[in-house]
Formats: sequence, C-alpha cells, structure tokens
Amino acid sequence: MVWLPQQDALRGRVAVVAGATRGAGRGIAAALGEAGATVICTGRSSSAGTAAIQSDYARSETIEETAGLVNSLGGVGIAVQVDHLDSEQVGRLAQRVRDEHGRLDVLVNDIWGGEVLKGRPPEWNTPVWQHDLDKGLRILRLAVETHLVTSHHLLPLLINQPGGLLVEVTDGTTDFNADQYRISVYYDLAKVAVNRLAFSQGHELEPYGATALALTPGWLRSEMMLDNFGVTEDNWRDALQGAVEGYPAAPKGFETSESPRYIGRAVAAVAADPARARWNQWSVTSAELAREYGFTDIDGSQPDSWAHHA
Repeated sequence: MVWLPQQDALRGRVAVVAGATRGAGRGIAAALGEAGATVICTGRSSSAGTAAIQSDYARSETIEETAGLVNSLGGVGIAVQVDHLDSEQVGRLAQRVRDEHGRLDVLVNDIWGGEVLKGRPPEWNTPVWQHDLDKGLRILRLAVETHLVTSHHLLPLLINQPGGLLVEVTDGTTDFNADQYRISVYYDLAKVAVNRLAFSQGHELEPYGATALALTPGWLRSEMMLDNFGVTEDNWRDALQGAVEGYPAAPKGFETSESPRYIGRAVAAVAADPARARWNQWSVTSAELAREYGFTDIDGSQPDSWAHHA
C-alpha cells in the first residue's frame, strides 16, 4: 500500500533546503512540498543564475527544476542560487528569507558536492599520504565548512520562535561510522563531523526550543547513482539483472536502495511532529523514521539498506 502525505501538514511553514539541486536535497525539498511547505531551494546549479558559481559536476539538474517539482506537488518552491562556501552569499540568503518570509521553520544542511572528488571505487582506500591533498581538503570544505557557514547565517532566524528544526544530512549514523572506515580519511572525517554537528548544534539550540537531527539515507538512487547503472527511477530494478547493455550490474544490495523522496518524507514527518524535540541530537536513518512514523517510499515500500550491517 502506498502511503500518501498529509498535503497541508506543513502549510505556512518556511524551509530552506541547502543543496537542493539533486539527490537527497531534491528529494527533501519535494517531500516538504508534498506537505505544503514553502521551500527555498538553494544550490550552485541554476538555469537563470551566474555561470561563475555553477556546480563542479557539470550536470543538467538545476535548482529551478527542484523548485518546480515542489510547486507541482502542492508546495511553494523558490529557487535561489547560492554558493554555500561564500559567507556573503549565504548572508544575503538569510536577509532575503527575513525580508520576504519573516521566519524560518526548517533548515536542511544537505550541501555536499564532493562526489567527483571522492573518486570511484578503484580510488577508495588511498592512504592519506598518497591522497591528493587539495582534493581532500576541498572535500572537507564542501562537506563541513558549508554547513557551518549556513548555520551561522540562518540559525538566528530559526530560533526566533520555538519549534525550529535543523537537519544535518550525512552518510552513516554516529554508531555505524564509529567503527567503520569510510572510503578515505577525508570522506570518513567529513561524514563523522556532520553527525557531530547535529549533536553540538542541538546542544546550542535546545534552550531556544529548537531541534537538531542528523539524518542519513540508505543506498540512495540519486540521479548520479542511476546514471552509473544506465537506468532511471522508473526501471531501476533492471540494474540488478545487468539488463542495460554497456553498464555494470548493480550489486545485490541495490535491492534495498531508496529514492530521494524517502529521506525527504523522513524530514517532513519530523517537521510535522509537535513532539519533534524528542529527536534532538539524535543520529538516525530514513528507515528508522519510516518505521516510527509509518511513511513509505514512493513505491509503497520501507527499504532499509543499513539492516544488513546490523
């Protein structure tokens, strides 16, 4: 049975999804739109913005497409081109939210941008003394510094009234990452750090009645992941049989992969929960929140790709 969101659960709420161009960020923006929120979709890839700050990925997805998706699902989508490494740009974003909306209820720090820098599997497990230093340090800037810059400028809006929610999106929970080596020193450090950011920011937000949560998807069927196997969201299971000529077959674990909307619905469910403060400083997966709140992925399933690691 396919679960359907409550269309007005977040009507009147204002959210900023930082890093909304594609992947989890687009899925989160879309799910907030399903619940009726006003969603400010930020990122570097824009069809109408400045070419000088476009994404490193050189892909076709744009924040305008994401905002359009939010609108089509019943929310209000607003695209704003922002390089979250640039403090002045993020400061202008905060002022725009203040001027145009007067409030901020949800902030999602989903900025990443290091997918190319982390390399493909043959490049993983490269020791730090052999790893390209400039690429490694840029991974940390993109994955951690961006989150700090964004929180610095936007959290003052979030704490203006009780009930604000900050979601830090990462890869792997605190418990999982504690004893697992993740791809490289730089990637490993970035993903551990973002979990800790939710913990430390939760400590600082609690006196203001706000909540910080670290959230990880499972195996995410992002646009880039689907492209790796030559499939789309409509036929992704074909990758399991290696049915697409010229592309590798996906490993068996891909069976429990999830669409970006799944983690999005996790964010929307917490945002709509009057008792969301119970999650403050937690590190959880989209699947854990699905079991708690009862939502499903777009195909009606509740996948949990982390379960086989338990």
